[in-house]
Amino acid sequence: MLKSLYSGVTGMRNIQTKMDVISNNIANVSTTGFKTGRVRFEDMLSQTNVSAQASTNAQQVGLGVQVGSIDTVMSGGSLQSTGRALDFGIENGDSSFFNVTDGTKTFYTRDGGFYVDPNGNLVTSGGLQVQGFKAGMPDENIDGFDPAALGTTMAPITIPQTIDGAELQSYNIDSNGLIVGSYSGGKSMVLGRVGLTSFSNPDGLEKSGGNLYTESANSGDPVAGNPGDAGYGSVRSGFLEMSNVDLANEFTEMIITSRSYQANSRSITTSDTMLEELINLKR
Repeated sequence: MLKSLYSGVTGMRNIQTKMDVISNNIANVSTTGFKTGRVRFEDMLSQTNVSAQASTNAQQVGLGVQVGSIDTVMSGGSLQSTGRALDFGIENGDSSFFNVTDGTKTFYTRDGGFYVDPNGNLVTSGGLQVQGFKAGMPDENIDGFDPAALGTTMAPITIPQTIDGAELQSYNIDSNGLIVGSYSGGKSMVLGRVGLTSFSNPDGLEKSGGNLYTESANSGDPVAGNPGDAGYGSVRSGFLEMSNVDLANEFTEMIITSRSYQANSRSITTSDTMLEELINLKR
């Protein structure tokens, strides 16, 4: 009976973890680029009362439940139109991320809501610099531009306000990530390219808060690439990726989790009643 009490306790404790994850998913249903979490359980050690024989199965009693894993589901969320030139969504590239840096450490994000600071740097809402492939010298030959001229090393992206005395009028980013600036005097120049990074196991990335991820020992090495390359997806300007949380599924899981918690609580009270009856035999 004591074992059943402790089994019920493990159930309640670990089911609370699942409720924590469900609540976090629901809280982030409107968070840009948020990836839903899920909890999987596994049984704990079992006590063997009788070992298996040639024609007899083993007799084992389980000792409770434990959390097997808390996964991050990296499936893509739907793209929502914003009409804003510096909002970017990654399409058909679930393992791809934007690169951002604080100057010393690199982070990865699916949140493509970017801004231009007073110095012309492309930054996140938290001030981290967006990385990509910069043009050594802006190239006006847009139609015949060779992306290979941008190099292969990522660096913070800057959109210059003036080039050779010409003032920036507007800019846009195409589906392949090329940044094209329109300057006074009718000059249009390729300024660089937004870079993407892919991982062999994106589910292994660790959340760092602020819609950011960091690589881990289980994510695989970051592999830099370009929008439009095979496996990287394309970048859609004027769109943001929404959360991939399925509210209907989360509410269903919440009901199941609540009932599971209740059932484990009932197993504890039932075991307590049986123990009370045993103690009453002394009277």
